Order: sequence, then structure tokens, then C-alpha cells
Amino acid sequence: MNSNSNRTILVIGTLIAVALIALALVAVRGKPAAGAGLNGNFNLTGQPFAGKADAPVSVVVVEDFKCPVCKTFEDTIAPELKTKYIDTGKAKLYSLVWPFLAENARLPTDDSKLAAQAAKCVYDQGGNDAFGSFKSILFRAQGDESTVWATKTRLKDLAGNVEGLDQGRFATCLDTDATAARVDADEKQVTDARVNHTPTVFVNGKEVLNGSGQSSYLLADVSAAIDAASK
Repeated sequence: MNSNSNRTILVIGTLIAVALIALALVAVRGKPAAGAGLNGNFNLTGQPFAGKADAPVSVVVVEDFKCPVCKTFEDTIAPELKTKYIDTGKAKLYSLVWPFLAENARLPTDDSKLAAQAAKCVYDQGGNDAFGSFKSILFRAQGDESTVWATKTRLKDLAGNVEGLDQGRFATCLDTDATAARVDADEKQVTDARVNHTPTVFVNGKEVLNGSGQSSYLLADVSAAIDAASK
């Protein structure tokens, strides 16, 4: 091999190394330092919540109705938080829906977004209680995340189980995508905060972490964060 070939290989190798270093720097800059956690300074005006409006601690759960781990959170952890903190007036629990799973899976219909739109249609009619009821219904009806299950037809059927909901008004809201822009605004808030998984839990704007500095939605870690914020 002549010197020109060696020189060419050296140049190519150097360029590859520089590119890899640049990619590594971008990856590091896109994430908080270990143990630092994310800051979620969300605008919660008009967002549904459970609890008393004047509760001193705000808990925000970022979730997708197609997310199976979110279903686990709602089934097993949220009820404990309700008993210990929500019902006692110590905290209020916001639901910030981030519809990303259908898009990530490249499904033919973005039913993550349709479910989020439907939930806002319910909230607009019935407020926090109706939203909470519909959220529970959606998680109970959750299908496989790799399939399209939250179609507009299915969502209308499920909304029929929400007491007092005007079904015609709901159907019009969903069919006209009346809440789509607000769902997009919520998504922007979440992505701007660099959230990359669901559920992600924030207490007074700080991501809940475990003892190892990793994001956590577990009851013990969320409880510790609420207790600390209450002091």
C-alpha cells in the first residue's frame, strides 16, 4: 500500500472519530446530568387534575393512554397517592397526556392522539370528575400498544359510559378534531421538557428520581418527593 492510500485512510479515520465525538457531545447535552432530573415548569392552566385546587403540592404525571406502564401506574400507584395525599388535601394530581406511542410505532392511525383529543372533549364538558372517569375507562379498555384500538368509533362507545356526558356534543368535538391543537400544545410542553418516556412524574416541577438518581414512578419515590415538597 502506497503512502497516498495510507494518508487517505488516516484522514477518513480522523473524520469518523470527530463525527463520533460530536454525536456523543450532542447526546450528553440532550440529557440532564446523572441524578439531576428534568425540570417540568409546565403551564397547567386548563389541565385536568384530581384533588383540591388549593392543595400546596402539584404532582404531574406525563402519560399516554396506550402506555401499559401508565395503566399499571393508574391501577396500583395512583389509588395509594389518592388516599394518602389527594383526599387529604396535601397534593393535587395533574394528568398531562403525551400521545407519542402510536407515532413511534408508525401505526396507520395515530390513536394515541385520538384518545388524548377524546379525553379533552370529555374534560371540556364535565370537568375534572368526568375526565377522571373517562381516563379510568380508557385504561381499562387499553389494547395492545402495537395495534390501533382507540379509534373514533371505539372512543365514542367508551364515552357512553361517562355519566352525564352529552354524547352528541362529544361526538361532534371528536369528529371535528376540536381539541387537536391543545393536544399538540401539551405535546410541545412535554418535548420541550425533554421527557422521553411514560409515565414520568414531576412534583412541583421536579422529576421524581429514585435513590440512584434515575427517573421513577414508584410509590415510595413519589411519596418521598411529595413529603419533601410539603416541608
